[in-house]
Amino acid sequence: MGHTRLGELPRTRKWAQVVDLIGGGAGVAQLANATITAAERGMKFAANDKGLVETIWLLTQLPLAAQTKDFPGALRKAGLNVSDSPGLMEIVGAVSDVIDSRLRHNRGRTDLGEIAQMAATETISKYVGSRVPGGLFGPSPGDVQKAFASLATVKQFSSFAKHFFARMTNRCLNYYLSRAMAYHVGDGRRFSTLAQHAQFSKALEVHCHQASVIVERFSGEWFSKTNWEKQGISRDDASGFSHVAMDKLVAELKAGARPNA
Repeated sequence: MGHTRLGELPRTRKWAQVVDLIGGGAGVAQLANATITAAERGMKFAANDKGLVETIWLLTQLPLAAQTKDFPGALRKAGLNVSDSPGLMEIVGAVSDVIDSRLRHNRGRTDLGEIAQMAATETISKYVGSRVPGGLFGPSPGDVQKAFASLATVKQFSSFAKHFFARMTNRCLNYYLSRAMAYHVGDGRRFSTLAQHAQFSKALEVHCHQASVIVERFSGEWFSKTNWEKQGISRDDASGFSHVAMDKLVAELKAGARPNA
């Protein structure tokens, strides 16, 4: 209820090309380009997606909150339901919960929004988790705050954002590709073994990670400049950023798969 689906595999020439490329053994870059061309409208629509905008806004609030003296209070001000000594996984869960609660009753839930939500929780868990002693469950609340606070620089927020967009892009392409891939996995088909399929998936993941470099420096500079000039980052700011970031990302995905790229 209130959930906007992207629908079944469109019966268009673009999608037929995707299917043909998979069956013909095309390389990951060529296949990703065909996919992103077919999915371009949906990817660019994501810039207006309430779930994506809310997710990006929350990702900006975490490092800003960690720079304050009252980290738990700042997180609560952003809407996260956390204890007085929040751990990393508690924050991850709170981020997911607050996105759910804000979109549940306003018909804001979409597949793209859910993809952004999952990419954000994965990025926080793995990226921030790798920066604290003890991993996901071992760090103290003080270590967690320091890890988030370290993201509030141009360089570190750039890297953080790149990892988020790489995960989100990979999930988006796989969302569309899964509709065609089902016809090409099995004995005598393009991917006759699970290992071949896994190899292709890994190559696509690398392709998305490389494409996301285009938003890396832009993200950090935008974060720093906006926070400095406005003394904070609003949802409207996050919305404007998402438009530019998605335009850059779609263009880079397409350009990176050209024969002379």
